[in-house]
Amino acid sequence: MPYVEVTLPVRCDREKIYPIIKDMEKYPQFMKDLESVEVLERKDNTTLTKWVSNVDGRIIRWTEQDVFDDPNMHISYRQIEGDLNKFEGEWVLTPIDDGTEIKLTVDFEFGIPMIAGLLNPILKKKVRDNSMNMLVAIKERMEQTI
Repeated sequence: MPYVEVTLPVRCDREKIYPIIKDMEKYPQFMKDLESVEVLERKDNTTLTKWVSNVDGRIIRWTEQDVFDDPNMHISYRQIEGDLNKFEGEWVLTPIDDGTEIKLTVDFEFGIPMIAGLLNPILKKKVRDNSMNMLVAIKERMEQTI
């Protein structure tokens, strides 16, 4: 199963970044590949969210459970249903000298075993690029407000 991990330093305190990452409904406003994110259910430390993404003209839909560890400013997510066999990961915010390092991990499986060997390297690169684009969008949004 492909696994992607991307990190990016941001010149901003994690206390300011965490609410932006947590507010997933607003991602489509500044992340070009996302068409929509809808909160279906909100509880104390979890949400159930429905996502629609357009990656190179292909629509991908999924519903995920997001778990928020507010004291540690950590978010984990896991697909409940959708177009992928597996889609899960986490957001980690680590203080660094000049701000915060944002880390996003994605563990995924597209579920086509017969051609996985051929497709996985291509899909892994696409997921890595998309994940980094998400971090860059957050960085740009945060550093505009400094």
